[in-house]
Amino acid sequence: MKARSLAKMNNVAYLYILPWLIGILGLQLYPFVVSFYYALCNYNPLKKSVFIGIGNFIELFTNDNEFWISLKATLLYVIYTVPFKLLMSLFIAVLLNRGRKGIGVLRTMYYLPSLFGGSVAVAVLWRVMFMDQGMVNGWLNFFGIPTVSFLGNPNTALPTLSMLEVWQFGSSMVMFLAALKQVPSTLYEAARIDGAGSAKRFFRITMPYISPILFFCIIMQTINAIQNFTSVFVITRGGPLKSTYMLGLKLYNDGFVYWKMGYASATSWIIFFLIGLFTLALFTSQKYWVFYSDDNS
Repeated sequence: MKARSLAKMNNVAYLYILPWLIGILGLQLYPFVVSFYYALCNYNPLKKSVFIGIGNFIELFTNDNEFWISLKATLLYVIYTVPFKLLMSLFIAVLLNRGRKGIGVLRTMYYLPSLFGGSVAVAVLWRVMFMDQGMVNGWLNFFGIPTVSFLGNPNTALPTLSMLEVWQFGSSMVMFLAALKQVPSTLYEAARIDGAGSAKRFFRITMPYISPILFFCIIMQTINAIQNFTSVFVITRGGPLKSTYMLGLKLYNDGFVYWKMGYASATSWIIFFLIGLFTLALFTSQKYWVFYSDDNS
């Protein structure tokens, strides 16, 4: 009787998690496995797929110059966005960690841009702001500075896109702010008594305590930067001269413009392995600079 009642409770539990199971199996696991098969095929949705082994990967690495251009643009985008976004979020978190009047309103205002992360509307607004006759150039002209072709110059287009990502630093800021509040105030007091300055207190006390959150933020922001698609698709479409032609946009063009789905699947797996490579490198390096609670005690 007890076993029957337990089995009935298990069935009810399975019923509750059924929507999640359908989602994880049908929308994540199945596409994940099938995309690997398609990466090994010459696949067009309108034709029968032909198995070609690693032919798509060989083509990407040996005959596709656009792949190397997009890989370079993606890596540069990661270099531009991740460090500056984390520095900005940490700087603002330190400022907002002080108990002052109206601090809650300020925290909300700084977090708001992140609510619109990946938004097409924000990307369109960014394009309008930085076009040759946009608001930013209007300000520059007001102060006597000549018009800058932010989106038309290959040297400035990618940094301009990166600024959009850096501007949306709220999620990392909130995590840094929570981590800063967990640092024991007694350590700061003891350091002051010993004569440690503000810079020394920050690097010897604050940074070790928040290093696990910093480690997590670096991983997540790196993954997001490698997969970026919305801003480059809406703002530049990969131009000028393919200076912003990132892997996400190449995947889209191969799959949905040229209908080379197998080729696009191969690109998606290269993005997957690139993310895995960055993640592995970060996890390998964490023992040198990440300090958990047991290490700090």
